[in-house]
Amino acid sequence: MMKQPAHIQKMSAYAQAGVDIDSKMSGIEIIKKMVAATTTKGVVGGIGSFGGLFHAPGKECLLVASTDGVGTKLKVAALAKKHDTVGQDIVNHCVNDILVQGAKPLFFMDYIGTARFDTAIFTDVVSGLCKACKENGCALLGGETAEMPGLYPLGEYDLVGTIVGVVEKKKLITGAGIRAGDVIIGLPSGGLQTNGFSLARKVILDQCGFTPQDLIPGTRMTVTDTLLSVHRSFLKPVTALMAKIPIRGMAHITGGGFVDNIPRVLPPTCNAVINRNSWQPPTVFTFIERQGRVDHDEMYRVFNMGIGFVIIVRRKDAAAALNVLKAQRQSPVIIGAIEKGRKKAVYRDQ
Repeated sequence: MMKQPAHIQKMSAYAQAGVDIDSKMSGIEIIKKMVAATTTKGVVGGIGSFGGLFHAPGKECLLVASTDGVGTKLKVAALAKKHDTVGQDIVNHCVNDILVQGAKPLFFMDYIGTARFDTAIFTDVVSGLCKACKENGCALLGGETAEMPGLYPLGEYDLVGTIVGVVEKKKLITGAGIRAGDVIIGLPSGGLQTNGFSLARKVILDQCGFTPQDLIPGTRMTVTDTLLSVHRSFLKPVTALMAKIPIRGMAHITGGGFVDNIPRVLPPTCNAVINRNSWQPPTVFTFIERQGRVDHDEMYRVFNMGIGFVIIVRRKDAAAALNVLKAQRQSPVIIGAIEKGRKKAVYRDQ
């Protein structure tokens, strides 16, 4: 029986940890109207997709831009005194956002806000930015570091990035061609990546009282290694796939999980039906669910649950797509299919 994730009537565990997804989504709808008033001639579409599109004057190309932040994962970095991975996180996150539309990155810019500039910390942060930019073939064009005593706690900082990429008009992937019968392929994530850390920190650090050096039960990984695992870039394997297989649509599984992200690329008459039994979520997710007493459906709305990127292809191309991705040292898995519906991600656990 098809089952849609229930919006729990009581306050969710994530809301109790300080993040209300429903309130955020309502706010986005208000923001969309304000942003629409700033539209200029070069803008293609509006906000709501993973990347913003802008027409490059005089060329048969579109510029694709995206901005995001690392979020409260930075509090884990501060606690663990480990800052060399968060720069990779933000670059890779932004790369994946524009990759959804078939774009390749051109350049990246960062913003760091802090109470007091610490050379050692920010050298580590920038080293991570540079490492990821080099791996993704994009330039770190510049950025801004702002010291604002009183706005940030001492020893902590905020990290935000903006990426600009490019895609040929004829190669733009919008999801408009998705049809019932298409297959949904999932690529494994690098753990929590950069989402759900307010809840993860509450459960692992506050409720369980773990230190950064403690092992996550059921694993051989410390809290630091688990929570600060790098947000993966899917640029190389997906680029290889785009060169050989026609892709109908893609989604980066970030905040909001499958429920909020996959519908962003679906046509109005299609549902994405996800079989949650088609893969095994990493131990950290089951640990958070059990120890935090988090509703099972809420877990799949807060976290990526082990699937970081979704690719939709025709059924007849699925086997070839899996082979291409495996050749790129990925571990792809078919996690569902497209059916007729109303632009939703739903679950059919078998």
